[in-house]
Amino acid sequence: LQFTEEKLGQAEKTELDAHLENLLSKAECTKLWTEKIMKQTEVLLQPNPNARIEEFVYEKLDRKAPSRMNNPELLGQYMIDAGNEFGPGTAYGNALIKCGETQKRIGTADRELIQTSAINFLTPLRNFIEGDYKTITKERKLLQNKRLDLDAAKTRLKKAKVAEARAASEQEVRITQSEFDRQAEITRLLLEGISSTHAHHLRCLNDFVEAQMTYYAQCYQYMLDLQKQLGSFPSTFLSNNNQSSTTPMQSVSTPSVLASASASLPSVSNSVVTSGISELKSSSGSRKARVLYDYDAANSSELSLLADEVITVYSIPGMDSDWLMGERGNQKGKVPITYLELLN
Repeated sequence: LQFTEEKLGQAEKTELDAHLENLLSKAECTKLWTEKIMKQTEVLLQPNPNARIEEFVYEKLDRKAPSRMNNPELLGQYMIDAGNEFGPGTAYGNALIKCGETQKRIGTADRELIQTSAINFLTPLRNFIEGDYKTITKERKLLQNKRLDLDAAKTRLKKAKVAEARAASEQEVRITQSEFDRQAEITRLLLEGISSTHAHHLRCLNDFVEAQMTYYAQCYQYMLDLQKQLGSFPSTFLSNNNQSSTTPMQSVSTPSVLASASASLPSVSNSVVTSGISELKSSSGSRKARVLYDYDAANSSELSLLADEVITVYSIPGMDSDWLMGERGNQKGKVPITYLELLN
């Protein structure tokens, strides 16, 4: 009755204090975005909706989902089978087998990313939605009921005409007021926990980023190794239809930022040795190179670089494989090869 009269504008309503209202809206906002981020992360990690539903069902039944090949593993298997069919001794067959093995390794890295992200990121987010937030919702509903009881008691007090009825109504208001205040305090304490939820989810987000970084660094390393293996084939087999047979493979260059970011992975190499650079190392000539990223020289033996400038580079016998000598006018010094794109 109290609720209906409030909706019809016939009864007054006790408003919650501003601090509590702010906490409530922060909790709602957190719940909404946590759900969206969680669902989209699930889509990112497992784009196949049928597989997601199947995993969800198995999880609810508390049973392990049957192990199936993921997409990279499946592609890898097809490539290996095709390579064996065409003949591992042929250039194409050999390349297919090598590519297939790499795809399978990427598939394994994919599984590890999904597993780590599920444990370190998705589970804590789901626990908040299904645990803490459900408790908040329950206590908030209780608070709403206590407020309705309080306001109904206030309305009865206003309507009480005789002294005995007024005394009873005043007593009822005191009781309902103290119950409402107590429930408001419980709700407030729960809601103030949202700040520590944010802090916890921030740590989980860091874990997720680390899992992705490991995954991308592994994939990069696998592809780099594969490119080197394919690069060891005679150049005739590498040419595309629209290129001459002598064109070396397009050089792959990445900033050393990746290398430093993946320092936790011992397998990730800092050097990006491409066929073009190998060719330059074996010859005594010099080549032009375009600078891909700004580089500040660490000491006087190095040359500082600016993105997009073109410099002359050459190799010196016995020099570290990660470096070349660079020249710009009368300035010269060592330059890291990961910052360069060799020009023909």
